Amino acid sequence: MIRILIIEDEEAASQRLQKMVADVLPNASILPPIVSISSAIDWFMQNTSPELIFLDVHLADGQSFEIFRKIKVAAPVIFTTAYDQYALEAFRVNSIDYLLKPIKKDELHRAINKYLNNQFNPAEINFQQLINTLQMQQTSYKERFVVKYGEHIKTIETSMTAYFYTENKANFLVTKENKRYAIDYNLDQLEELLDPKKFFRINRQFIIGFHAITEMFTYSKSRVLIKLNPPSKLETIVSSERSSSFKTWLDG
Repeated sequence: MIRILIIEDEEAASQRLQKMVADVLPNASILPPIVSISSAIDWFMQNTSPELIFLDVHLADGQSFEIFRKIKVAAPVIFTTAYDQYALEAFRVNSIDYLLKPIKKDELHRAINKYLNNQFNPAEINFQQLINTLQMQQTSYKERFVVKYGEHIKTIETSMTAYFYTENKANFLVTKENKRYAIDYNLDQLEELLDPKKFFRINRQFIIGFHAITEMFTYSKSRVLIKLNPPSKLETIVSSERSSSFKTWLDG
C-alpha cells in the first residue's frame, strides 16, 4: 500500500487535496496531515518515510525547504505552490514535480502517474541547489498592485499598504489611509509576492505590515492579539502555530 503524507497548513486546501488523492489512488493510505516545518521534522525523526509526499512551499513557520536543511528526505516530493513566478524553473531543473494551487485533478493525475511510472529519483535531487536557486530568485518582491474601483483603475504602492485580508472568499488590500480595494491575489499568492521582512501572515485570514501594528496583547493558547492602524472590524489574532515565528519576525 502506498502511504502518502500531505504537509499543508491551510485546512481547506489540505482537505481538498486529501479528497482528490483518494479519488485518484483509492487504495492509498493517506497519513494524518502535517501543518508546519517543526512538526514535519519531528515526524520524520520518529517515523519511516512514506512512499510519496505532497509539500506546500509556504508553511506557517516558514518555507518548507527548511525541512531538507534539517533531515534527509528519501521519498519523492510533489511541491504545491500558489504562485509560479519564481518556482517553476527551479523545480524543472531539479526534476521535482509541482502542482499550482488551486490544484486541478488532471494535473494531480499527471504528477501521480509520473510517480507510479518511477520517474522520481530522490537521490538525484539536489535540494540545496533548489533552495539556493529559489532564494536568489526571490530577491525581488512586488512593488505595486493594480486595483479597480467602479470604472477606475489605479495602482497602490506596496509600501503604502497596511494589511491584506480575506472575507467571504474575496481578498482585499487596505492602505495606510484606510482605503480598501478588492485584489485578484489570494493570501497564498501574496505570501510569495511580499517581502517577508515587512509583511507577515498571522493567520488564514490576514497578512499584516509591520508598521500597521499599534498594540499587541497576550492571548489564550500562546496566541497574540494585535491592534492595527487602520483598525480592522475583524479580530486579528496570531494563530498558535504561527506565534513563535511571529515573535521571531518582530525581533528582526
